[in-house]
Amino acid sequence: MQYNWQHKNWPNFTYDASIIDELVLEFAMETGEVKGLIDGLTKEEQQEAILQFMINEAIKTSEIEGEYHSRQDVMSSIQNRLGFHAISSNVRDIKAKGIAELMVEVRENYATKLSESLIINWHQILFSNARTIKVGTYRTGTDPMVIISGSIGREVVHYEAPPSDILKKEMVDFVNWYNAYSVDSKNIKESLIKTAIAHLYFESIHPFEDGNGRIGRAIAEKCLSESLGRPLILSISTSIEKDKMAYYDALKQAQRTLDITEWICYFSQAILNAQKQAKTLIRFTLEKAKFLDKYKSRLNDRQLKVIMKMLAFGIEGFKGGMTAKKYMSIAKTSKATATRDLQELVEKQCLLPMGAGRGVHYELNLKN
Repeated sequence: MQYNWQHKNWPNFTYDASIIDELVLEFAMETGEVKGLIDGLTKEEQQEAILQFMINEAIKTSEIEGEYHSRQDVMSSIQNRLGFHAISSNVRDIKAKGIAELMVEVRENYATKLSESLIINWHQILFSNARTIKVGTYRTGTDPMVIISGSIGREVVHYEAPPSDILKKEMVDFVNWYNAYSVDSKNIKESLIKTAIAHLYFESIHPFEDGNGRIGRAIAEKCLSESLGRPLILSISTSIEKDKMAYYDALKQAQRTLDITEWICYFSQAILNAQKQAKTLIRFTLEKAKFLDKYKSRLNDRQLKVIMKMLAFGIEGFKGGMTAKKYMSIAKTSKATATRDLQELVEKQCLLPMGAGRGVHYELNLKN
């Protein structure tokens, strides 16, 4: 098996750019609609929407790698990093803190020139509390870096990355390629193509012992925003995670050839899907603002605490809905009080009851 970096013409990728012509037009329309929706939000609502996108990206880029973080810990970490609280909130999951802070770093510095030191700094942020891997340094040793799946004894090798002794040269070449690839901010097509190649190129080098996927997707986020001249309101990882096997399959195929037409098509479609999903989240932000305007003054402290907890889970919703037992835990109250509070919330049409008897649970009524 020959991999892309082993080809004599590496890294001179070839592709048919016309494959995304229709997609480019659709993306231009979608990104225009999203910008219009964002411009229609208040400053506070815009801040809330951006916060939710960073939370989603942090959670989903980790889930692609099989790591699952508390949404509350990720949100608190981002808010702490942005200085939303006078006193920093406690964050129990140190891994959530690393990925959350990386999301803020990528968004705030999307226009900073790419360099090896910037990428290494991102790795240090991501693994700031790691004790089992080499942080901020490229792979070393003679053992091959292979991407495998399957049980022990039945492993299937999907990809073998370049050996550690050529990583420095490969990363220098990657950074030089990236910075030499100049894109006019009005050229959506070239922006999508550069982003797709940048992610594939970095993933193919696979320079770190761990974290390559998360750093590679952060590079894609930066590249797209930098190319288009503004930080975009979308989450590429949320789009990818919806079918991560398709992502891994597309990567696997692209890493075996220098003709990456199909990869350009796949990754551009993932970006387009992310932009479409962004509209849903922004509309949720609007519905959330209207909902709170309508109900906030009509709720007691316990009810408000529970409602805010439910809203914090975003468009994916509060898993399993609200129940009397969950209400008791969140509001630190008795069953009788929880039952009474929930009934009041239903009467006010703030919550909708679902199911019956012992299986009853409650969902937010954002559409009224």
